[in-house]
Amino acid sequence: MTIDLAVIGGSGLYNFPGLENPTRHSVETPFGQASGDVVIGDFGGRRLAFLARHGESHTVPPHRVNYRANLWALHSLGARRVIGVNAVGGIRADMGPRVIVVPDQVIDYTHGRYTSFCDVEGAEVRHIDFSEPYTESLRRQLLAAAATAGIAVIDGGCYGATQGPRLETRAEIARMKRDGCDLVGMTGMPEAVLARELELEYACLALVANFAAGCGDEAEISIEEIFAHLAAATAEVPRILANLVKS
Repeated sequence: MTIDLAVIGGSGLYNFPGLENPTRHSVETPFGQASGDVVIGDFGGRRLAFLARHGESHTVPPHRVNYRANLWALHSLGARRVIGVNAVGGIRADMGPRVIVVPDQVIDYTHGRYTSFCDVEGAEVRHIDFSEPYTESLRRQLLAAAATAGIAVIDGGCYGATQGPRLETRAEIARMKRDGCDLVGMTGMPEAVLARELELEYACLALVANFAAGCGDEAEISIEEIFAHLAAATAEVPRILANLVKS
């Protein structure tokens, strides 16, 4: 099966608008069940696969996502390029609500997750190079696709991956800022490293839903506002990816 692009949708993106002639694929993996069916259809004259990271009804919290099964399912169906769409909080001043970022680095603060396909009895132990966690050529294509669509996107930034599902304290965000993080999210890892182990091209499209704790003017983060900002940013995603699949 030929798939030109696979998209993993985060919070707020549970189906892919504009996907024509969709077919659903339930994939058995050596690592258990994926978050849901992989939906494959036609988009912009190309074949696109879509998987909702949290399930189509948002029933899977970030720390319970079966990242290994998700990536394995997409790989087994023929995907070679994957875009992870992630809802994030902004730490850097120019990364406020509704801003879209294509990060180039990541720091992993998660714990207790399966972070490698090597975590199986008898599996080959591989020490992959992860100096650059995202595929630079795919990042560049994503940035060019946004520019063609006339959508402002920030090039680069460090994504700090936290455990969730709770939001972070002001002290935790202050530490992350000192560490060099520009964004905070809960699903960026181990997704990126698992994609690398499968030799998939992988890039992240980070949608800023709110300023992280202590980074904005709000005394308290409103979940209602988060989803309103997220909906606005998510609406731009199909236009960007329409140009990406053409490339």
